[in-house]
Amino acid sequence: MRYKYEYLLNLPLNGGDRAKIGLPLALNMYENLPFWAEFFRSLSCETVFSAESSRELYRRGQHTIPSDTVCYPAKLAHGHVMDLLERKVDAIFFPCLPFEQKNFSSQAGNYNCPVVIGYPELLDKNISELRNSGIPFIHHFLPLDEAVLPRRLRHIPFFADIPLHELEEAAREAFLAMEAYRADMRTAGERALKELHEKKLFGIVLAGHPYHTDPEVHHGIAELITSCGMGVITEDAVAHLMPDPGPLRVVDQWTYHSRLYRAGAFAAGTDNMAVLQLVSFGCGLDAITADQLEEIVTRKGRLYAQIKVDEGDNLGPARIRIRSLLAALRERLNRQEEDELKAVEHKASPPFTQAMRETHTILVPQLSPLHFRFIEAIFASEGYKAELLPTVERSAIELGLRHVNNDACFPAIVVVGQLLHAVRSGRYDQNKIALMISQTGGGCRATNYIAFLRKALADCGLHHIPIISFNVSGLDANPGFKLTGRLLRKIIMGGLYGDALMRMLHRVKPYEAVPGSALKLAEEWTEKGCRTIAGGSPLRFEYAMYSMVRAFDTFPLSTEQRKPRVGLVGEILLKYHPDANNRAAEVVEQEGGEAVVPDLMDFVLYSFYDSIFNYRHLAGSWKACAASLLSIAFLEFCRAGMRLTLGLSKRFTAPLRFHTLRKKTKGLISLGHQTGEGWLLAAEMVELLESGVPNILCMQPFGCLPNHITGKGLMKELKHRFPEANIAALDYDPGASEANQINRIKLMMSVAK
Repeated sequence: MRYKYEYLLNLPLNGGDRAKIGLPLALNMYENLPFWAEFFRSLSCETVFSAESSRELYRRGQHTIPSDTVCYPAKLAHGHVMDLLERKVDAIFFPCLPFEQKNFSSQAGNYNCPVVIGYPELLDKNISELRNSGIPFIHHFLPLDEAVLPRRLRHIPFFADIPLHELEEAAREAFLAMEAYRADMRTAGERALKELHEKKLFGIVLAGHPYHTDPEVHHGIAELITSCGMGVITEDAVAHLMPDPGPLRVVDQWTYHSRLYRAGAFAAGTDNMAVLQLVSFGCGLDAITADQLEEIVTRKGRLYAQIKVDEGDNLGPARIRIRSLLAALRERLNRQEEDELKAVEHKASPPFTQAMRETHTILVPQLSPLHFRFIEAIFASEGYKAELLPTVERSAIELGLRHVNNDACFPAIVVVGQLLHAVRSGRYDQNKIALMISQTGGGCRATNYIAFLRKALADCGLHHIPIISFNVSGLDANPGFKLTGRLLRKIIMGGLYGDALMRMLHRVKPYEAVPGSALKLAEEWTEKGCRTIAGGSPLRFEYAMYSMVRAFDTFPLSTEQRKPRVGLVGEILLKYHPDANNRAAEVVEQEGGEAVVPDLMDFVLYSFYDSIFNYRHLAGSWKACAASLLSIAFLEFCRAGMRLTLGLSKRFTAPLRFHTLRKKTKGLISLGHQTGEGWLLAAEMVELLESGVPNILCMQPFGCLPNHITGKGLMKELKHRFPEANIAALDYDPGASEANQINRIKLMMSVAK
């Protein structure tokens, strides 16, 4: 660990006098520092690193941190930027990198952590000293692609006057320097392994993120291990020795963690090795990867341990953990029992076959009661027997807690707990059911909710139950379930109908002349919608939409005077699921307000935009871009009738066109934020503020990584742009007090405008 750290600090920096560039020693810079140092040296720039991390440096930037629950490495980044400001550099370079280079051909993806991806933009919006200094802060979204990077840099003012051939040559030299660094780490790892073998010593693979190289982040744990007489080897020094980690339960989609799996597989086949994983407090990705790494290591009887690190530097618990590891290594080696710590093998879930369509019931978890009421009718019309799980009881959440890593986000616990509770309820034949779960395919941990579900079923001895992944990315294909064009058309109809119903119900319910009449009208039109959507006729659907809007437009109200309106935004499950958000919309109405909830279809459109941005600004595929453009155009065409009908009504407003919604983020946040709700969350808040909804509840799971940037991270800037804004952030997790959440809403309502 020390060897790696000193290698990075001693990189050659002085290339010339073209400019003085500051590089912060924070986050993914520990992964790419050799690249950027050589890149700027080749451009005849003098490169300056920020000071080494320390508690004093952390305090210098502490006042600019918008989210207390973000990881310590991210908090340190504020201090590093403050330090570079004092060094009088010509520019600070800290790019947003959605993707790292692939280290292994077998990786399914090469995403970065959501915090690593977007944190530089958060720094720009929250460090006032940075803006006041006049020093350019280059934090654009960039690709680590030798062919594309120089062209992307030409669009940044700082690089605009540098000839393209110079940028291309600098990129070539930078990639060579990066490969030399990786080769050096591999050689150092092999040298250390040889020394451990010759001296008959134990070794620890100290696995973590690149920033765990920082002594202030790992708090001297590496030195503590060596003081116990064991060697320390980082995961990137041995991962190449086991390029195939074997079957994985998770989607191997994050570059850093791909190395963890392979380093773990190597340690699992080595007698004198154990794995110690460093996890930052609040790192939601490691809730997924830690379980998988432990399975890889322990399935062969080897030792795995984990230490959480944050601002605290008390090494007492770490010392106990390390000594226990050493004692267990000695005992296992003395006994020579390879299966002493044998773990349960998690068998692969069986596929949902064509024959199962006739015999199995598909259980679908609830997401939004107003949108998902049509699921059963839609699936039945296509030959599937499906059952929607209507509510989420507290007992289901507690079941999720018992079988899902407790550092996972609240929606994962809710969804898995809901499905597991239904399976174990006794209402179904466990040999004739299948479970459906959505899979986004993006860089958010939601792509791996299916991995949580697989582990939970296996732990309960239910691995024989098929799991159907609902996605449009081709992940986890099942021969018995096909997303046909006809099925997709009906699902789109259900989404549009649900959006319209939600808009109108929230608009009239607080003003109903007869209590309960609004819900009764909504139920009536839901039943009509089920029949219409299952039929699949576009003309009948448009007529039903028109008739429904007319019915709500003439619905008797007690008054036309509007109450304070409150926008509900945030993570998708919490935004729409009343059981998950403790009925936030009802609380707002009880406190004398009107809830305003953005459309679900906007989230679908936002998801399609990823490929377009990646092609235009990163190194994405033009085919994927073209497919996304066509998909967005088709969905907007499908929404045209709903937009026209609502636009002609007297009470309701039509949804914005998607391109108009995207423009709301201009100058506020990049469209490169694609994990979680990403830039859409910011766009929704701006839309609400501009449309006369100054009160906003931003509801997020505790530790939701994207929200640190696009939710809490933007509140300072939004309040600066909209002084009347009354925005409250609400964290949700299984241990959060419902009374406290309700009181927070009441407090916000007390000053609602």
